[in-house]
Formats: sequence, structure tokens, C-alpha cells
Amino acid sequence: MTERDLLVDCLRRLNRCGVTYMLTGSMVSNYWGIPRTTHDLDFVVQLPPSTVTRLVEAFRGDFALDEAAVRAAYQPPHQFNALDLRSALKVDFWLLQRAPFEREMFERRVRQELFGEPAWIATAEDIVLHKLLWNRMTPSERQLRDAAGVVAVQKDALNLDYLRRWAGDLGVASEIEKILCGEIRPKST
Repeated sequence: MTERDLLVDCLRRLNRCGVTYMLTGSMVSNYWGIPRTTHDLDFVVQLPPSTVTRLVEAFRGDFALDEAAVRAAYQPPHQFNALDLRSALKVDFWLLQRAPFEREMFERRVRQELFGEPAWIATAEDIVLHKLLWNRMTPSERQLRDAAGVVAVQKDALNLDYLRRWAGDLGVASEIEKILCGEIRPKST
């Protein structure tokens, strides 16, 4: 099973079980920007406790997903994993938090078709900001290059006012300006 196959499978399961979600991370920066290999999937889920069993049931059989681990995600770090038993690829699930940017990002998510499957994904602006925020927390050249790749591909379509406003609020204003002026560039292929 490839990452693409895993993505389609997860989207189908999430769409069928009715959990409100958003695909984020490298798969989304690949969609909006310059693709690179990735070894996991990242989803933000809005998961009321009453829907936990439904989510676990949707992934039963082909995934190692422990209901107790899902319920434990209501405490920090608000995250749980599902391991695909067919490929050993990992799916990370993050519970939607009350932080203003996370809420805004989730509200702005857009519906796209990914490999023939409907998918709710983060916008180009939000994935740039999210990558820069993750870089701030755990510095990584990869996060910066992913953000720069999205800007390089989407530059004319980006809402720069939105990017700059949230970049200031998130403490990544200098990074966004370096990307916009070309000082931080995407990985060259």
C-alpha cells in the first residue's frame, strides 16, 4: 500500500463514518505546493466523545487503533495514531483545539477531490502558516521548504493580508516575509 492508497482509504473511512475532519500536514503542502515524499498522514478531527466508537469502528480490521488511546486524546497532547497493518504507515489524528488559529484554519478548510475521493483539506494560506508554526515549535528545514513550495506555486492566488495578519499573531512574521521575498526557497528538484 502506498501513501496515496492509504490516503484514499482513510478519506473513504472518514467520509463514511461522518466524522468532521481536515487533512493537513505534508499531504496538503504537496497538494498546494511542490510535492515531496511523506511517510504519514495528518488529520485534525472534530470528535465529540459520542463519536469515538464510530471512528474506531470505521478503522477496525486494517488498522491498529485503540479506543482507550482515542479517549486519552482529550488530554494533552490531544493526539492519537492509527497504524495501517497492511503497510506499517502511520496516520496521526489531532483533536481540534480552541486556539484561535486552529479554529480559523478548520473553519476555512475546503472540499477538494483527491484521487477521486472527496476530501476536506486546509487552505494554501493555512498550510503555509501551519508549517511555519510547526517550524517555530520544532525547527526543521523541511517545514520551511514545504511552506516556501506552497508560496512558489500559489503566490498569485494567496491572500497576503490574511497570511501577514496571522503570521504576526503566530510569531512567524519574519519567516513569511523571507519566503515572500525569496530568501527562503523551496527545495530544488
